[in-house]
Amino acid sequence: MDLAGVFSCALLGGAVARTVGLDLFGFLVVGIISGLGGGLIRDVLLQHGTPVALTDYAYLSTAVAGSVVVFLIKLSEQSWNRLFTALDAAVIGFWAVAGANKTLAAGLGWLPAVLLGTVTAVGGGALRDVILGRVPAVFGGNGLYATVAVAVAGVMVACSYLGVPQVGIGLGIVLALVFRLTAVHYGWNLPTGLDWQPQSKVVSAVRRRVAPATRDGEEE
Repeated sequence: MDLAGVFSCALLGGAVARTVGLDLFGFLVVGIISGLGGGLIRDVLLQHGTPVALTDYAYLSTAVAGSVVVFLIKLSEQSWNRLFTALDAAVIGFWAVAGANKTLAAGLGWLPAVLLGTVTAVGGGALRDVILGRVPAVFGGNGLYATVAVAVAGVMVACSYLGVPQVGIGLGIVLALVFRLTAVHYGWNLPTGLDWQPQSKVVSAVRRRVAPATRDGEEE
């Protein structure tokens, strides 16, 4: 699950690098940070040995491979968002589950497990955006990305405490797919302030239907 997440996020990192016009070295740096950042943050915070990305060569090799694939095959960030939303959703599930599991295995409680499961899922993308001088996408306008990670990590922790971690793995990944794809399809986002108004497709459709009726009532 970890390596699937590394490869997918390295692909996305490469797609972002192409969007901002970086060279091959830039592709590699952004792809590696995107692919390995979340796991590195998790392992450093756990202080439970050397981060696995530095001891298992498969991690760095996978991140480099993802970056090179996007360098050779033209794939923009916009194309990724259109074509690979389902894969992106699955990655959230993979990493949130893996992060929560590793935290529980280190002997920490449910709250750190949910926190580090979320960090594992979103940390690489946040680091990528910071080094590129962009507001991290995880902070809004992205179809409840971090919210999905929190929900998946919470499900994984709950199932682990109930003694059915295998169920938690499967249920967490399914939840990530359903929750994320639904949020993207309907344009769900968290509030941005006290004056926030829902902007989902469902709400927009309701507003269009209500507005004419309101105007007719005002004319009468």
